[in-house]
Amino acid sequence: MASEARIRTVIVDDEAPARSRIRQLLRAEPDFEVIAECGNGREALETIRRDKPDLIFLDVQMPRLTGLDVCQAAASEGTEVPLVIFVTAYDEYALKAFELHAIDYLLKPFDRERFQKTLGHAREQLRRAKGAGSDPRITALLEDLRAGFKRPDRLVFKQNGKVIFLRTETIDWIEADGNYTRLHAGPDSHYLRETLAGLEAQLPADKFMRISRSVIVNLDRVKELQPLFYGDYAVILQNGSKLNLSRTYRTRLEALLERKQ
Repeated sequence: MASEARIRTVIVDDEAPARSRIRQLLRAEPDFEVIAECGNGREALETIRRDKPDLIFLDVQMPRLTGLDVCQAAASEGTEVPLVIFVTAYDEYALKAFELHAIDYLLKPFDRERFQKTLGHAREQLRRAKGAGSDPRITALLEDLRAGFKRPDRLVFKQNGKVIFLRTETIDWIEADGNYTRLHAGPDSHYLRETLAGLEAQLPADKFMRISRSVIVNLDRVKELQPLFYGDYAVILQNGSKLNLSRTYRTRLEALLERKQ
């Protein structure tokens, strides 16, 4: 009789000792296979897209893209989010949210007994959810935590050998440009080597919204919506820029604009 497929697992933490600890504990679990380790959120997002793991141990407190940002970015671009076990230092607000949505987490530092209990939960959830797609509890968790995790009010990146500090409120709109994103801020534009989904996860969700697969807009810069054909709209910004709003994103944009009035 053929043995069951192993649980393909990814470990994500910006601290190498933390990744090593989980990897060593998993060596005693023959039904788990570590297929990748990631040291930051961007690597994690790329690995989820490419390898489609069954399970991910995901550090919450990582620079730039947090563990929650990784889940939000994956979900927003339509990538299936695997079963997630969040690994976190103490954060009362986050822990209450995890417990409310019955999402497993490991509180650093954790012992072998707690780790094995978490693995037992993961095995059971994977058996129940086989073929069911992304866990809807993750979406509910992100909605609950959105107000509790403040996004930075500026982006910091390198451009032409200089370090740029750009306040998010000065950004008018953002577009995907090959392997880069292009930020339009007044008369200036900046190129970042970052995916649109990854950048979206770093921006305040109540201020910035994707209006198509390739464009994010600052809602404070929207002047009006002009109807086009077949339910599409043109988004007119205060600086005169004209962007296309696809039907997929129309309802959410209208709701957010009404809320801001």
